[in-house]
Order: sequence, then C-alpha cells, then structure tokens
Amino acid sequence: MSIILLKYENKLSKKEVLNHIPPCKLEFIEGTRNSKSKLIKGDNLQVMKCLIDNYSLKGKINFVYIDPPFSTNNIFTYNEDKANTISRCNGDNIAYEDSLAGAEFIEYIRRRLILLKDLMSDNGSIYLHIDYKIGHYIKIIMDEIFGKNNFLNDITRIKCNPKNFDRKAYGNVKDLILFYSKKRDKHVWNDIRTPLTKEDINKRFSKIDDSGQRYTTIPLHAPGETENGITSKEWRGMPPPKGRHWRTNPKEFDKLDEEGLIEWSKTGNPRKKIYARDSKGKKIQDVLEYKDPQNPVYPTEKNYDLIKLFIKNSSNPQDIVLDCFCGSGTTLKAAKELGRNFIGIDNSDEAINQSLQKLSSKQKKLDDIEFEYLRCI
Repeated sequence: MSIILLKYENKLSKKEVLNHIPPCKLEFIEGTRNSKSKLIKGDNLQVMKCLIDNYSLKGKINFVYIDPPFSTNNIFTYNEDKANTISRCNGDNIAYEDSLAGAEFIEYIRRRLILLKDLMSDNGSIYLHIDYKIGHYIKIIMDEIFGKNNFLNDITRIKCNPKNFDRKAYGNVKDLILFYSKKRDKHVWNDIRTPLTKEDINKRFSKIDDSGQRYTTIPLHAPGETENGITSKEWRGMPPPKGRHWRTNPKEFDKLDEEGLIEWSKTGNPRKKIYARDSKGKKIQDVLEYKDPQNPVYPTEKNYDLIKLFIKNSSNPQDIVLDCFCGSGTTLKAAKELGRNFIGIDNSDEAINQSLQKLSSKQKKLDDIEFEYLRCI
C-alpha cells in the first residue's frame, strides 16, 4: 500500500531519533516502590526511552491517550483563582508554553509517536487529541508511523458552546481525536454503548407482537453474491435474491423459525425478528459532545468523562494506560478509577502538583500513595 509522506527539514530517521535522545535515570521521590502505576516528572522523550531501555516496558502499554500542545503560539498560565487558556494577567504563573510551529512542531510530535509505538502492545491503541489547524498534518504523520491500515477513526469532539466571533468564517466548536491501533483487528474494543431511550425504542422497534413486546425485522440476506459458498444455497427451495447472499448458513434459519424469530411478509419474504429487550443499546458514533470544564484547574484540561469513555472502550482492568502529556492528571485519575494501571509524564511543576492532588486522597499522605512518583535525572 502506497503511503503519503511529509517532507521537511530536520526530519530524522527512527534510528537517528533514538540515538539523539539523551539518557536519563528515574529517581524515586515517594509513593509505592515498583508499582506498575507511575507519575514521572521529566522530558517525555527521555522518560519513554528510559522506560523501554531500563524498565522493560517495550510492547507492554495497552492504551495511550495524549493531548499534546496544539501549536497555538500561546503561553498557558494559572493563578490561585483559575487556569487561563487564552487571557492572562501580570503575575500569573506559567504552566507551559506552546511555542513550536510548522515543521518543528510536527517533528516534535513525530519523535514522541515513534517511542509510543514501541511502548504499545500488539493489542494496544492510541488516541491523539489535536485541533483542526494542525491535525491534518498529524494524521499524515500517524499514517507513516502506525500504518494507514491501522487508522480507525477521526473523532469529532464538540468542545464548547457555539461562538459568535466577528470573522468571515464558521464558528469553531470542535477539535478532533485521531484513533489508531498498533495492529488492526487485534486491538481491545469493548464496544461500550449508550442505553436506548423510550423514544429510541418506539422509533426503532415499531412492531408489537401478541405479548406486547416491541420488535423490528431485518432481511435474512445481505449484499453480494457468493458462487459456491454455503450462503448461496437454497433454503426451503428459495435461493437468496439476485446480487445477494444469506447472512449465515441457511440451516440456522430453521432454528430461528422454530423459535418464532422469523416473520414472513405477505409476499413470502422471510425476515428476522429483533426484539427491543435484546438490544445492547446505541453504538457510539464518531461525533461526541463532551465539553471541557468551565473552571479548569489546569490550562486546556479535557473532559473527564470523555477520557473515561476511551479507556473503557479500548482497555481492560489491570492494563497499563499511558499519557505522556498528562497535564493535571485527568487520564491518570480516570485509569485509576476504572481499575487500570497508569503511567503519566509531564515536565511542568504545576502539572505534576495537580496530578498528585488528583491521584492522592485527602486521607492519605504522599508516602502512602498507591503509585510511584519519580523524576528524570
């Protein structure tokens, strides 16, 4: 399969990337020694290389979520009252600077994606949160690193209320999340669904049987002909319609008919009954409305329930969740609540402080926390 590559100055090969990363050691500060869950202060490129070389974590990470800088050319600050995303006051403390742009920014992200892929297990997946201005370039980089075939979704996330800016363009209420697997069809997918409302049930299951149960029907056949396969054979003297094939071995239809799960139309066309009581709920689509906190404790803090959804769908209990731009620790807290282990990395003092607060209950001292707090030296 051909691949489109971005060409720019100072783009290193994978070997050059790995060779250019300064070595570091992780110094234990406090917490539970040798815990699978870790909060690490340091440059994420150095830390991830250390996790591979010294902690045997290559191929062990099951789930990655990252919300890196967006190449906005902004300085993000905080004070005692709130975190500031755009506006700031004199005397505010700097949380982080988002100053990289163009090819320099793209290569910055690419080098980290190279390490992340090495850390990921074969059944792992990655969600990269980015905005509409730079995200399409990052999509090409992710195709290069993970393979175009491992692209799963471009998820639209509604982040805020409609805007009324005075400019000659549409209002921007979204950002995007690029969702990739390490190896297609091997990734964990738990298919979390939302419950059907009464309105959904009445609309989707418009028929009612003699016992008052709501149901709908679907054809027993599907598009596409098979020449010699079992699904091309006749059932009760009836072949599948022209250009179609039976959805399953026709012998299975006898069992369905015995159970009263086949409805015959007036023209003698068989259809399978699907009851509302058996519904697993609504499949979640690729447009999600999870608005960010109105009073964030850290700049660009993302919606907690959004990240919980991703973790529930793409990992299992005891898996390792990694966020190498962990900010205030939202991903780490969600992982902990859902029974996963976590590794969070950030180089900002304020990010580490906020993460420690989110992860540590008020009843516990830091030396009793159930994870390792380390720093890169």
